[in-house]
This record gives sequence, C-alpha cells and structure tokens, in this order.
Amino acid sequence: MVMDERKRMILNAIILDYIATADPVGSRTIARKYNLGISPATVRNEMADLEEMGFIEQPHTSAGRIPSQLGYRYYVDCLMQKEPIADQAKEMIRIEMLRRIRETEAVIQTTGKLLSELTNYTALVLSPMFNKNRLKHIRLLPVEADKAVLVVVLDNGHVEHRLVDIPEAIREDDYSMISSILNEQLRGLSLESWNTSIFNAITDQLYDWKKYLGYIFNQIEESLSMDQGQKVYLGGTLNILNQPEFKQIDKVRGLLELLEKKSILKEVLSPNQDNGISVKIGSENRHEMMKDCSLITATYHINGKLIGSLGLLGPTRMEYSKAVGIIEYLSEALKETFNRM
Repeated sequence: MVMDERKRMILNAIILDYIATADPVGSRTIARKYNLGISPATVRNEMADLEEMGFIEQPHTSAGRIPSQLGYRYYVDCLMQKEPIADQAKEMIRIEMLRRIRETEAVIQTTGKLLSELTNYTALVLSPMFNKNRLKHIRLLPVEADKAVLVVVLDNGHVEHRLVDIPEAIREDDYSMISSILNEQLRGLSLESWNTSIFNAITDQLYDWKKYLGYIFNQIEESLSMDQGQKVYLGGTLNILNQPEFKQIDKVRGLLELLEKKSILKEVLSPNQDNGISVKIGSENRHEMMKDCSLITATYHINGKLIGSLGLLGPTRMEYSKAVGIIEYLSEALKETFNRM
C-alpha cells in the first residue's frame, strides 16, 4: 500500500507511543514528543488521512487515535526495525541452555520460561515430534554393584535414562565393550527396522551376558515405542493479565480457556512449512478467542529437519520489534542446543 514518508513517520510514532502507553495518541503528543518538524495542525490533518485509509481509528469521541489491525500489519511489514537482543540476555540464554542440554523436555521448558521472562508475554513451545525417529547413541553406565543406567539418545535429541540389572561380575571395561557393540549394531535404526536377526547378532557377540540382553533390548524398544507425540509447553500464562487490554475478566476468560486447549494450541503452532518468523495480528488468527491478540511464531530445526515451533501470545499492542528479535534468537539457540545434543 502506497504511503508518503510523512504519513509513514506519523503512523510509526502513533504505534510506538500506543505500544508504550496503551493510551490513545493525540496530534499534540506526536508533534511534541517525536520532533517531526511539523505543527500539531499538520499532524492532525495527516492523522485524519490515516484514519480514512484505515490505519488508525478513534476508540471514542474526543479521544486520540489508536492503531487499527491494518496499521499494525503495515508497521510489521514496512516500518518495524527489529530490536537486537542484548548481550546480557544472550549470555543468560546460553547458560540456561547448557545447564539442561542433556534432556529434551528440560530444554523445551527452559525455552518457554526464557521467552516469557524476556518479553512479558505468554510463551508457547511445541516440542519435537519424537515418533519414527532413530537411535543415535546407546551407553551403559555403572551406578551400583548390580545396577547400571542405560542411556538411549534418539536422533532428535530426546534422551531416555533407564535403570537396568547387570551381573555383579561385570568389569568396567565390559561397559565400554557392550556399549560399543550395541551402537555398532543399533545406531540409525528405527522401531520399524527392529528384528530378531539383529538381536541374534548382538547375542552372538555378547554371549556371556545373554540372559541380561533381553531385558536391555526391551528397555531400548520401549524408548523407541513410547508415546512421544508433540506437546505444547506454556511459559508466563498469567502475563496476559498484566496487559491493560485484558484487565476485565470477561474479556480474558475465553483466552485463558483457549490456553487450556492443547489441541488448538498445537494447531496454531504446527509448522506446515519452513516459514521462519510469522506474525498474525488480531483477526488474522483463526480462532475467535484470539481476535484481540497477536501471535508471533518461529520454527526450529533438528539435523536440518523442520520439527517444531515456538510462539509469543500478547495483545495487538505488542512490542513487535523487541518480541521478533527475541523469538528469532531463541529459535536459533534451541536449534543449536538440539543439534549439539
């Protein structure tokens, strides 16, 4: 949509002021605060044109103007300058991710927590789809005289820890040897390729531990066949109540009910294509309960595969430039963490 530079500057100023204050914006405020080099009367005329074009609206008589959904869309697409994430926030993200790098669920939960804390909006994270993935690594580690931990790592980064019984006579070197043979025979396999011939090949190589191998095999098979479908993790659910737009409980009740419906949240977060950052404003969201909200989503990858997404839910008066920068950075941090796992 064609718009001259002066109207662009005034629309940008109105949106930034409304995001910061949640109060309708008048022409005097724009002329005084934003040093555009034009009089309040000129600003008033330009605002009248912007209102006629549908970019701003008047909530009630004698009030200033607020951005319309069309105005927010134009801002996001044409005016917004993405705010870089601070070095201090980057370091906090790096440390928190490293602390939880061994477990997929902990990484996902930490991502939601960081996303909500850094933006003050409600964060949603869609976990990786775990079924039909392959074994990446297996390791047997001693914990007691007759107990060991079987660590099973899938190619999507998911980690299973299972306690197994072992013969008391097993030596420390045997753990490495057993782990090596299991990896040699099983790495890269999915549940569909699990068969008796593989079990027999391993049994031939580890005959002295035959009676324990069946149990170990069962544990590995369970790790592969567990119901590990995608889950939605929420962070800062009540942040939505801190927004002036949602002070009235009748207005926010439907939104809180939506956050309880994981099937709907999966639907709005499910990445159908590698669309990177997506911003849906107000009625662009499919569900009626989100018509007063904006949803920013970002996809993430594991081993080059598009596998999940994360989102931020807030009012249409969202601080888009900051939120987009943070969610983009966290999606990259999540991808790097999973790839390292």
